[in-house]
Amino acid sequence: MQTIFAQRARLPKGWAENLRLTVENGRISSLETGAAPQAGDAKVDALLPSLGNLHSHSFQRAMAGMTEYRAAGKDSFWTWRELMYRFMDRITPEQYEAIAALVFMEMLEAGYASVGEFHYVHHRPGGAQFGSMTELSERVFAAASQTGIGLTHLPVLYSYGGAGKQALSGGQQRFGNSVAEFSALVSRAREIATRDLPEDASVGIAPHSLRATCPEDLAEVLQIQDGLPVHIHIAEQPKEVADISGWLGARPVEWLLENVPVDGKWCLIHATHMTSAETIGMARSGAVAGLCPITEANLGDGPFNGVEYLAHDGAFGVGSDSNVRISLPEELRTLEYSQRLRDLARNVLVPGEGSVGETLYLGAAKGGAQALGRDGGRIEEGALADLAAIDSGVPALCALEPEQLLDGLCFAAGDDTVTDVWSAGRHVVQQGRHIARDSVIAGYKTAVKELLYSL
Repeated sequence: MQTIFAQRARLPKGWAENLRLTVENGRISSLETGAAPQAGDAKVDALLPSLGNLHSHSFQRAMAGMTEYRAAGKDSFWTWRELMYRFMDRITPEQYEAIAALVFMEMLEAGYASVGEFHYVHHRPGGAQFGSMTELSERVFAAASQTGIGLTHLPVLYSYGGAGKQALSGGQQRFGNSVAEFSALVSRAREIATRDLPEDASVGIAPHSLRATCPEDLAEVLQIQDGLPVHIHIAEQPKEVADISGWLGARPVEWLLENVPVDGKWCLIHATHMTSAETIGMARSGAVAGLCPITEANLGDGPFNGVEYLAHDGAFGVGSDSNVRISLPEELRTLEYSQRLRDLARNVLVPGEGSVGETLYLGAAKGGAQALGRDGGRIEEGALADLAAIDSGVPALCALEPEQLLDGLCFAAGDDTVTDVWSAGRHVVQQGRHIARDSVIAGYKTAVKELLYSL
């Protein structure tokens, strides 16, 4: 058991003063407002429900800054992808683990308590299998154990190189599995996770995209969902929409909603290029929109149809995707700013009236927990103790009333506000630093030096 005293805390019904919170077995067991601090309490300023980072490809963190040189011709997502494949072909399992550990540490220090690792690198370069089919998944598990992050592992089914069952080529060889091979991999990963990871960890499934699978395989792989999260990339790029429309006779989101039982267990990643009907249909399905605003801006994907989606009560969360930049406030502000730039307006992502910061932060906390299958996203008895504390005394926040703190966090704060993070009660960030920061950074620097030497 551990206890936390917060001068103020954002509860589901609003801000509370002088909150004393007890954590047992990773969950919030009691809440007392108007309390006094006691000896042994972890004392913090402002306590928030922590967000889940719902979409990450951890290995891509090591190539941040390497793809910002403009070559001849027009750069796009597709030219970036070719560079990513070449980079990925050099990564060893040891390097993969060290990179993932750095990413997970940075996420925790940014205020995320959990992550959905969308994991599609399964094999050796060229497609040969490791001795263990779960070799690289186990490296992700080791990184999660080292850092204490709450892990929803999402092994990816990636069977084809493009729409219409195109053959895998080049760097895609490291991803490829048949449905049978993938099912065996997921089963084994679930066994290992149950044995080696905390109870809050889980292993869902992730059909990569409609272009990397086919209708028959998608229907078959959903038989192993087992009530756990299902994540899928969808409608990220206009070319993808055109390719799927030409092959399946419908746009990606349109086809998915009409042919697959999409519900609240699903997370549709990006969903950038949708019609109004698709937007409303997705909102009504109960699925979570997995938005990755920094990466989507970096890759030139385009803005999400956020205004119409939220007007129909659509659930959403945020993820850092390529991990080119890991900053929770920047992720949320980029989401809102993308809408402002498109619509030439301010304070856009609030249906009706209200605080934009609270809409963004609390909405992403709720949607992220749903997408990751975690009973969190709120400070409430019985919920997972996924918690983040911020210092409201930093210059960017010190002039604000409690009701304005989330606006300040989303739009004015830097990366110096988070003081503490608990992931299912694991107190892994203290006084602004991850408890294993030095060893994680040392491991990363060694790994990336070796990786760059091999390029």
